[in-house]
Amino acid sequence: MAGETGLGGIDVVVLAGGLGTRLQGVLDGLPKVLAPIDGRPFLDHLIEWLAGFGAKRIVLSLGYRADKVVALLADRPAPPALVPVIEPAPLGTAGAVRFVRPMVTSSTALVLNGDSFVDADLGEFARRHLASGVDFSLLCVEVPNVDRFGSIELDDQGFVARFVEKDPSRRGPGLISAGIYLLSATALDRIVARSGPSLERDILQQLPPRSIRAEVVRGAFIDIGTPESLAEAPMVIPASRRPASS
Repeated sequence: MAGETGLGGIDVVVLAGGLGTRLQGVLDGLPKVLAPIDGRPFLDHLIEWLAGFGAKRIVLSLGYRADKVVALLADRPAPPALVPVIEPAPLGTAGAVRFVRPMVTSSTALVLNGDSFVDADLGEFARRHLASGVDFSLLCVEVPNVDRFGSIELDDQGFVARFVEKDPSRRGPGLISAGIYLLSATALDRIVARSGPSLERDILQQLPPRSIRAEVVRGAFIDIGTPESLAEAPMVIPASRRPASS
């Protein structure tokens, strides 16, 4: 399997502190990361997916109802090692990365949003990132309709040229961020040194041109942030959590 050892030396940071406001009508007080998919918490699927690519250590940045997540983790066997870190207050994506930075022990970190899946080989993503020598890599995915998402425009060298804000009136296919980043220690420290809660708006969009290498995949993608997409998740996640074949 191509991805089995790809994340073996890379700490994974899962950003899972959000309130999941749009899902509270169906989750009855559960944090979004524990949303049930095929009778199991979303986090279970996420951990298995990452472990399938060789992840050995996962730092979980938690917030809303963190106690329920910690209780679930207590019953999980290792590996991978799971390190829960509880935010003192909602910090946003950039704030969460700053808060957990002392817990990252590897020279490169995989940072991902804890509410989405994409059918991608994370091991290959890591290999290409390390070979490129860049500090920031972003996994992007083509979707049939970008109205729910901000979209991404690339330059002719495969770097992010522009982040386009979400616009519900802008429909049709396009390239979006999959919410999965590979960051060097230098990149992590740059995030710590800057202010603002949003990783995308306050950090990535402020970087000089050709700072962020894009890796484009065309596999299935799901963001469980709405009741409708949560209902669709079982059709995507079983395929997505299997590492790609070499």
